[in-house]
Amino acid sequence: MQPGKPASLYFDNTRNIVDRVMPVLHDGSMETDKAAGCLEALSNATRLKIYRHLVRAGKTGAPVGEIQKQFNIPGSTLSHHLARLVRAELVMQERQSRTLICRANYGLMGDLIHFLTECCCVDESCK
Repeated sequence: MQPGKPASLYFDNTRNIVDRVMPVLHDGSMETDKAAGCLEALSNATRLKIYRHLVRAGKTGAPVGEIQKQFNIPGSTLSHHLARLVRAELVMQERQSRTLICRANYGLMGDLIHFLTECCCVDESCK
């Protein structure tokens, strides 16, 4: 930030407030590659529906059997979609006895949202 020049306003999603600090721009290819991988995983309609279901389920998550019933898709197809979301680290899985619980990775979701919105309106003067 230059002296005498007002800082840009931006919305901080992690704290749900408007802040008067210039956002740090992402310029590392690693972060861009990670974001691209997440967006690629979510670019399939079925995976996006599954992910949104898990986001709604909260921190307790949802058993694979419940997800299968909700979307009425074959187990092998569901396994493929869940594996893709797990590889992208958007979904975490935990075995509880004989049940496999899936949970949305809220930290990564927040990072992805921040990555997509951190430069919002930077090139436009805010009034």
